[in-house]
Amino acid sequence: MSGSSQLAKRNVKEVVRDPLSLGIALALPLALLVTLQALGGDSAPFLTATLLTPGIVLFGFVMVMFSSAMILSRDRETALLARLLTTPLRSREFVSGYSLPYVGLAIGQAAVLFGVGAVFGLEIDGSVALVAFVFALMAVFYVALGMILGSTLTVAQTSGAYAAVLLLTIFGGAWFDLEEIGGVFLTIGDILPFKHALDAARAVMADGAGIGDIADDLVWVGGYTVAAVALAVIVFQRRMSE
Repeated sequence: MSGSSQLAKRNVKEVVRDPLSLGIALALPLALLVTLQALGGDSAPFLTATLLTPGIVLFGFVMVMFSSAMILSRDRETALLARLLTTPLRSREFVSGYSLPYVGLAIGQAAVLFGVGAVFGLEIDGSVALVAFVFALMAVFYVALGMILGSTLTVAQTSGAYAAVLLLTIFGGAWFDLEEIGGVFLTIGDILPFKHALDAARAVMADGAGIGDIADDLVWVGGYTVAAVALAVIVFQRRMSE
């Protein structure tokens, strides 16, 4: 078994050993989706399951990001990471070992949310694979962001960063239409990946859009994801050289 696989296996065990955090990360987005459907349902167009579920999925990804950042930050503060850095693992192996369990968790969480959304009438008029691709990219982005935060911030600082990313996700159009609000929120949304991911997924789900129709949004999402992964590797490389 490779060093990165062993590290990933250890981190899976750490996730399982913290059932409270795991339960909250899985249950809170689900509870939010069910509650908003029960309260709003079809009374407001943007609260229909088809439009709302993508935003709830990103909300869930933020919680997974926080968990991934916290485990890495705790390892740094307990000097476990310092000991791990004496092993022959390379920076990209560290990143994959810490991130893969959380990417899997995020994708599983998204699948559950889409399943529950289907109970409330969620429909996908376009390609299911294309929707899955958009959210897979975002899962990798959020977890890579968690690796960056966990590598650079203390446990206490990570909580503040989590709040900031959560707000950016919500105001990126998770639960409302940014086009109707406009102004500074739309301007900020247009330069961050959250709105582009939501626009792309919703266009495929509600309008049957194809890959050509959402190409511009995919460029933004893919660009941010590649940049986040690259930065996570660079941060680890610097940690290893300290």
